[in-house]
Amino acid sequence: MAAYMRGVICLLSIERNAFLTRGNGIVESKRYVRGLRRKPVRVLFPENETGNVRKPMPQSQPAGQNVKREREVKVTATTKHHEERDFGKARGNVQSAVKDAYVTVSKDLTDGLRFERAFPGDKRLAKLVSVARSRTFREHQGKILLEGRRLICDALDAGAIPQMVFFSTVDRLRELPLDKLKRATLVKVKFEDIKIWSDLVAPQGVIAIFSRPDPSRLYFANRGHSVLLSLICDNIRDPGNLGTILRCAAAAGCHNVLLTKGCVDAWEPKVLRAAMGAHFRLPIYPSLGWNDVEKHLPKPVTVHVADSSCGADTSREANDSQVNESHKSSKAGDYGWVSARPNPNKMRYEEYDSDSESDSDSELQGLSLPQVDTKLYHESWAQSPTALVIGGETHGLSLEAVQLAEKTAGHRLFIPVVPNMDSLNSAMAASILLFEGRKQLLKLMQTSEKHRKSKAEQFS
Repeated sequence: MAAYMRGVICLLSIERNAFLTRGNGIVESKRYVRGLRRKPVRVLFPENETGNVRKPMPQSQPAGQNVKREREVKVTATTKHHEERDFGKARGNVQSAVKDAYVTVSKDLTDGLRFERAFPGDKRLAKLVSVARSRTFREHQGKILLEGRRLICDALDAGAIPQMVFFSTVDRLRELPLDKLKRATLVKVKFEDIKIWSDLVAPQGVIAIFSRPDPSRLYFANRGHSVLLSLICDNIRDPGNLGTILRCAAAAGCHNVLLTKGCVDAWEPKVLRAAMGAHFRLPIYPSLGWNDVEKHLPKPVTVHVADSSCGADTSREANDSQVNESHKSSKAGDYGWVSARPNPNKMRYEEYDSDSESDSDSELQGLSLPQVDTKLYHESWAQSPTALVIGGETHGLSLEAVQLAEKTAGHRLFIPVVPNMDSLNSAMAASILLFEGRKQLLKLMQTSEKHRKSKAEQFS
């Protein structure tokens, strides 16, 4: 029995070795067949082109050669796949570019005017608006920003040159004189974008970038109604005040407006809104030195200064006879560019020049004050070509302004106010004095015209 069991075990051992030997062959053959049955990567053809992917025919080749062939086929298919993908991507980019070009393509209006549509992400409006609000950019690049139909129309009527106009709807664009926009770039943008970059509470949907105008090249429709009255703004630093003063000067028919270097920029958005189109009603010359100011004035000319400090002496207001008398004073408190203190012994000078604001009061004590006569605003002071100087509320008149008034035999004009009141707003004072000066000049012109007619009748 034991011998029989040993024989069976030996037989099983032999059969096991034979089975394992045949099994290696079977595994290898199965791997070989599975390698032949692998499918190559499918190739994507562009458009509607189709292609048939041929399956490799199984051949009785060694397993190593088949594996190498499969790798080559796979690499080739992958390369073709990348090439076709790049081709499709490039084609998609071209189609996208063509689509964008179609979106921004110019469209004709009824009169042949062309405009563009802003594509998503267009930053031109944001960039130009943010930069045009900078005074440095306006001065160096020569660009200004105008918003609203009325202001843009006033600029176009005066001959200002538009560069780029942003509008929300075609109807908004048609509200402008289209014949004057042929050289400008017109861009249609969403109203939401204009609302974001607008300074107005209720935007009108149109913003324009203009070249900085040259006053000597603009056309002013009201030129025939002007009088020989010039306005000099001295250290007006509040945009609202300057805009209101410019509006009053245009309404009073001033010949021109001269701004010294200490003034706020005339093309600030707040100044433009307060001026209500006055920039295109009369010449405005900004950033002038006092030597340049004299060059823009007619000759001969009489320069008067608006002085609010004269009203501090209520006794002179109560007695008009004393006011009418021309008197000269060297007291510091009688001049608008110094401050009137309750204690005369401790009186100190105000800083008068924007370029020398760091100067101490002790350095001004040695200055000799100009001697300028005083007059009430309603007295006759505009009897020839006249210039009026309005000082800022913070720093008042500059020394050069008072010296120019002394040089041209001008006066210090003041408007009486009730006691315990400091002074009028600079814009309100300018309005009163400008219209009073216009009235006196017109009266003088009418009188001279009557004399001329009477002499003509005598000789006829």
